[in-house]
Amino acid sequence: MSRIMRIWLMRLALLVCAFSAQAQEAGFSGLARLDPARSAITDAGGGIEVTLALSQGVPWRVFTLDDPARLVLDFREVDWQGAGAGDLIDGQRALGLRLGQIRPGWSRMVVDLAGPHVLEGAGLRVDPQSGMALLQLRLGEPHPQTFAAQAGAPDVPGWDLPAAAPQRVAPPADDGALRVVLDPGHGGIDPGAEVDGTQEKDLMLRFARELSEVLLRAGGFEVVLTRDADEFVSLERRVALAHRAGADVFVSLHADALSGARAWGASVYTLSDSASDAASAALAERHNRADILAGVDLSGKDDVVADVLMDLARMETQPRADHLARVLLDTFRAADLPLLSRPQRHAGFSVLKAPDIPSVLIELGFLSSPRDLKNLRDPTWRARVAETLRDALGAWRDADAARAGLVRQ
Repeated sequence: MSRIMRIWLMRLALLVCAFSAQAQEAGFSGLARLDPARSAITDAGGGIEVTLALSQGVPWRVFTLDDPARLVLDFREVDWQGAGAGDLIDGQRALGLRLGQIRPGWSRMVVDLAGPHVLEGAGLRVDPQSGMALLQLRLGEPHPQTFAAQAGAPDVPGWDLPAAAPQRVAPPADDGALRVVLDPGHGGIDPGAEVDGTQEKDLMLRFARELSEVLLRAGGFEVVLTRDADEFVSLERRVALAHRAGADVFVSLHADALSGARAWGASVYTLSDSASDAASAALAERHNRADILAGVDLSGKDDVVADVLMDLARMETQPRADHLARVLLDTFRAADLPLLSRPQRHAGFSVLKAPDIPSVLIELGFLSSPRDLKNLRDPTWRARVAETLRDALGAWRDADAARAGLVRQ
């Protein structure tokens, strides 16, 4: 990073910290509202100007990310209701916009840039009379080398995002209990599929909580959720949480939407370097883009699939995951629950890459299917599915234990 950029970031850090103290002294609450009518992201000269009108000043930070080029703004905290890309973007150099919660107490704006427009300046002014604030940023002309050198979340003292809230862990269960990590897909700034006001992130969190209660009441299970609130959890962190919990099995829960497709019914996915079909490849690509969409810095991340030791660990784990997928689908059929045609599939889902934990991703249905959407909204139907998954996990646990001597000697 250049000396000029380091100085600029230090000044920004001082500005942010000074404003934080000023805001607390003024008695501002933590939640601000965006005024879309007075906010805009516009082309200006060879660059971009961002103007955000807030009902009050809040602590904030800004940085850029490369590959692809993105502008990221974090706030504590902003209500984005009523705002979207169509309301704010006016020009060709900002390609897309996502607004939402990144963690409890923190909001994020991610702007997809048409090119590596270099961040030249940023400032927030607060009206001393009304407390209203105006945040203005300027991005200059594209310059790939400078953009790449500046990109990355800044290491500003005192401004690291807070750690995720403690995860929901069941009380210690009997010996031999199966520790299940349930992973409600998406969350926070990443809503997942959206149809008729229903968001995938909300449905999956609700179902994960319901399934957790069913498993705990049955006995013989311990349960951990990768998220128990409307917060964003990166794909890498989801896998790390499973490891930290000492998971015996990892189950990721989703309900996607397909444009123009008539697909309906549940399906189960396991990990593979190559997809079983084009639809599975496209689905995995959408899921794997979650971190990019949420403005996560992916620079320096290793490809966890490439490590030889991890590949060796999967020689034991993958057959167990494949067997779990078969048991899940057999139990769904026995319960007369709808399944997708060819419901057992595989693709390169990043969230399934724990080499030592049998992992599956369950698509409970498609929000784009009126039939599935009606089912997913129905608590009685979800209860049937939760009980079916309980039975399937119990059957797999018993079969896996019986095969342990054969598989792992």
